[in-house]
Amino acid sequence: MAPDMARPIVYLRGFAASQDEINATVATPYMGFNLGSTKVRKSFDGEMIPFVFESPLVRLMKDEGYTDCFLEGAFIPHDGSVSAKSVWIFRYYDKDEEVTAQGKRRDMEEWAADLRAFIERIKRNVCQGDPAAEADFKVHLVAHSMGGLIARAYLQGYCTGKLPGSKLCDPMVDKVFTYGTPHNGIEMQGVNVPNLGKLDRMDLGNFNRKRMKEYLCLGAAAEANDLGGSFPPERFFCFVGTNHRDYEAFFGLSKHAVGPMSDGLVLMKNAYVKDSPRAYAHRSHSGPYGLVNSEEGYQNLRRFLFGDVRVDVKLYVDEITLPADLAELKAKADSKGEDPGIRGKYHISTSARVRNANYQLHERRTLFGSEMLADYDQMTKRDEPVYLFSGFLSASGRAPNAGDRALAFQVELTIDVPLFEVERRFWFDKHFDGNTLFTETATFHVRPSKNSTTVRCRLASATRVTGEGPLIKNVLADDKGAATATEQLAATADERLDGRVPSRYEIPVGKIVSGKASMRGRLVLETRPWS
Repeated sequence: MAPDMARPIVYLRGFAASQDEINATVATPYMGFNLGSTKVRKSFDGEMIPFVFESPLVRLMKDEGYTDCFLEGAFIPHDGSVSAKSVWIFRYYDKDEEVTAQGKRRDMEEWAADLRAFIERIKRNVCQGDPAAEADFKVHLVAHSMGGLIARAYLQGYCTGKLPGSKLCDPMVDKVFTYGTPHNGIEMQGVNVPNLGKLDRMDLGNFNRKRMKEYLCLGAAAEANDLGGSFPPERFFCFVGTNHRDYEAFFGLSKHAVGPMSDGLVLMKNAYVKDSPRAYAHRSHSGPYGLVNSEEGYQNLRRFLFGDVRVDVKLYVDEITLPADLAELKAKADSKGEDPGIRGKYHISTSARVRNANYQLHERRTLFGSEMLADYDQMTKRDEPVYLFSGFLSASGRAPNAGDRALAFQVELTIDVPLFEVERRFWFDKHFDGNTLFTETATFHVRPSKNSTTVRCRLASATRVTGEGPLIKNVLADDKGAATATEQLAATADERLDGRVPSRYEIPVGKIVSGKASMRGRLVLETRPWS
């Protein structure tokens, strides 16, 4: 990004339940954005070596040349000059702090109005009255947990003029990145948290879907995770946590009340807005193993804000077969127009990483209990793909010793056979629950240029060799052993994002084996210019 196109970053911290937590939050200058983590990894000889993540704040300073907004113990003066490459902390809890507000809590609508005033203040500091700079001015919003709902209340309520005291205005926001935000509310034991109004001393009602629709200005029939046309969903990235076990807030009670398939507070299915790009990590909602304090979170943040290419990976299943006995049972039932009563969820594990990296950009695994689940009918709808993940590639994040200028990344995909049920009874005959139906590793090399983007792909199955030769060879390879995806398909109108038509590449994967559970389909990669 050119210096004159740099965007200030505004960080919005998450929810503080008690007054003591609010007071502690106000007592810290960066409200958690400066917290890193130290973990360990094992070397080849068994030695435990520390791995240090310095924090998103420090890494933005190191990698992208950002600075903070404080000077001599205070925010920069209102008339002071600040670089556009600056990080600002939206301290919305300051007015709720016990000393200055006698413990009075304000509502989401007030915070949304305060965010508007804060962004206008940043504009004055950065632009210094220059009309050209003011016309180009926008910020990036980076939010954790409830901070993402404040960002949405600002975009969907305040800037649309639908909230009391607001008026239709330019939000001056370029991109939004959320960590573990409950975009569709918080559920405890499967029940959405209630809105107790004035009796709610901790404001848990902010996560009640009916209350959310009020400050997000959504109709009763809308889903709470809908942006309502107020902001382009392709410029709204959601980073989702999948580790509920390491979340210790609320004395460790919430992770038991919320349960698996969550980050310990927010269910994975509730942690993104409709149609947004998103990625997953085995991280908890907050704490030492939290989303914000993670290399995975930072790398997704950096690439989303400053990357060069967006990639979306999907799987189309063309054919999937059942074990022989079940296939015979289904065929007999189909011939009679009857339901065979066969049920089962396929377990789909995915991960993605860039070259020369010791972190995953995306990770959902059966091992962690975060895999995707799809039944037989879902898997056989040819026109409806299984969405795997979205990611962003950056030339500035490329390893210095990569050896070429390609933006390289790798996707692993595994589909496990479910434990089938027949007429509501488990079916164990001639079948091992959890056996692998399909596994593949695809390595992509993306080379963007001014006029086009070329993609090269290698499938592990095309080079994996057994005693009888290649196990599966379903793409043509060149003399270097790298399969090339060259076909660019015409994009339909609903595939246009930000006015750009994606380049689309299809790679055949899998193989049908007679008499066995097997799968054949297409791995689809879509690429678009970014930033």
